[in-house]
Amino acid sequence: MKLLNLIFVIGVGCVQLLAANTGTGADTDAKPNVILVMTDDQGYGDLGCHGNPILKTPNIDHLYSESIRFTDFHVSPFCTPTRAALMTGNHPGYSGAYRTSSGRTMLHRDEKTVANLFAENGYATGMVGKWHLGDNAPHRPQDRGFQDVVWHRCGGVGQASDHWGNDYFDDIYERNGKFEPFEGYCTDVWFREGIRFVDEHKDQPFFLYLALNAPHGPYRVPPEWAEPYSGNKSVANPNFYGMIANIDHNMGILRKRLSELGLTENTILIFMTDNGTAAGAKFKGLDSEAIVGYNAGMRGKKSSVYDGGHRVPFFIHWPAGGLNGGKDIETLAAHIDVLPTLADLCGIPVSEDYRPDGVSLKPLLSVAQPSSVSDSDSTLKPDKPGQPWPRDHHVVQFHGGAGGSTLPSAPFEYSVVMTERWRLVNSDGQALYDIQTDPTQRTNVAADHPEVVAKLRELYQPFWDKVSPRLTPVRIDVGNPAENPTVLCSQDWFMPTGNPPWNFTSIRKLPKVTGPWMIEVKQAGRYRITLRQFPKEANKVVVAERAKIEIAGKTVEQTVAPQSQGVVFELELPAGPTELVTYLYDAKGRAGGAYFTEVEAI
Repeated sequence: MKLLNLIFVIGVGCVQLLAANTGTGADTDAKPNVILVMTDDQGYGDLGCHGNPILKTPNIDHLYSESIRFTDFHVSPFCTPTRAALMTGNHPGYSGAYRTSSGRTMLHRDEKTVANLFAENGYATGMVGKWHLGDNAPHRPQDRGFQDVVWHRCGGVGQASDHWGNDYFDDIYERNGKFEPFEGYCTDVWFREGIRFVDEHKDQPFFLYLALNAPHGPYRVPPEWAEPYSGNKSVANPNFYGMIANIDHNMGILRKRLSELGLTENTILIFMTDNGTAAGAKFKGLDSEAIVGYNAGMRGKKSSVYDGGHRVPFFIHWPAGGLNGGKDIETLAAHIDVLPTLADLCGIPVSEDYRPDGVSLKPLLSVAQPSSVSDSDSTLKPDKPGQPWPRDHHVVQFHGGAGGSTLPSAPFEYSVVMTERWRLVNSDGQALYDIQTDPTQRTNVAADHPEVVAKLRELYQPFWDKVSPRLTPVRIDVGNPAENPTVLCSQDWFMPTGNPPWNFTSIRKLPKVTGPWMIEVKQAGRYRITLRQFPKEANKVVVAERAKIEIAGKTVEQTVAPQSQGVVFELELPAGPTELVTYLYDAKGRAGGAYFTEVEAI
């Protein structure tokens, strides 16, 4: 059987098998392969092909020139929610993973992923890079349908739950449940591992999710990549641009390897990013226009509900499927559409277990084939006669706002209801923008169009009715044979508002704060619970006089031995859901939590 190959560089999207109608002679029984590659914190304007006058991205620009481009494609304004929507096809709030820390980064147990879908249908599945949907069972990528996994924990290399000492260079990452040293710069490692996966599975159907941590901060890159941008007053952050230039270089290597393997024609390659720019320009707050640098004429950056926070590139290229030639699709589309589109493209039925909120983009991609449009520079209009489109709006909500200051979420807070003409932004009151005449969102026209405001608010309500009941805690397993011991990190404390200590900058200050881990004791029995302020591999002494834990209705205390690197409790626990709260008291009786805690069934 001939194989068709599908690659996504996250960004992502898809369709039902199109080859039968393209005149390419492709085997209609072929199984496409899939690769999703996603960049992290790269905005719409952080590309040469989108008009950036300084940043050089020749390989991505070349892909752009050959691709079908969605020009009104939206994700969430920051990391975890976009990944949750991408994996499940559901709105992030519904999925359970709608923030970047505070115990709200994990998918509800009944959520199934695109990796589950492909694995259930005979595909080899691989994940490389940044996951950010849970560090512990049953929420790791290997628990969620991926069979071959190389990844870093938490939301960024070097953050608290990542392996101690990682700094983007010669780091220790996790391969299939075991930590392993890797040589080189992180982005180079991820592409190398992605290509390794392709090489190993080139003769069978595969699904690869290649999710980069770059150009997320801290902004570290070999100096030769940043040097061309240093000293330019129009560049907000030379290292950020250097990280993107390195990504672009690796994209060239990936495409070259696909050509060498004879996979280019039958490969769908999709490029997108996970949210608006983090450092491609300077802004006044989250919602301003760019003060220094380039943001493609949009207002807002990462974490903003204005377009600059969530409108991203989405390029799809598949010569054997007729998806090439350099054309634009203006139809409103989103991250929740990726799973149903992929399933449609690959001929995989989506069962009731998935219930995606998104829609397949296949009809739009079908229209985009060269046989339908002769002008390579054409812009495809969203609605063709006889082809009704099932979406007339889309909702994005930043549950809790920046810093989680308004948790739990309330209706309309930090939300935007979008159509192809309108944006109703509710984070600062009822602000309505006509995006077609005012793409920078400078003029609030709500007073001029009260009927539009009312209609968009009406369209928001079904979204809130579905999402709000699912803004509930997701639990981490302890005593799960798939991961024993379980190493918990304070980034997953379930705080009522705000963020817990989630990076070493805050943890090194030993903040006097603690919170509960929401856990599920998988089996009744005796457990060893070890409290630390730093991970075990840091070999640091606990700075505390007294320790206490609260779990399953029990409270246990003990004195901390001098020079102890961990305070150990052993006790019997019943099976079932519970909370674990830790306390480490200093000499003045002030308590902070054990930011790292190991729980082992013994």
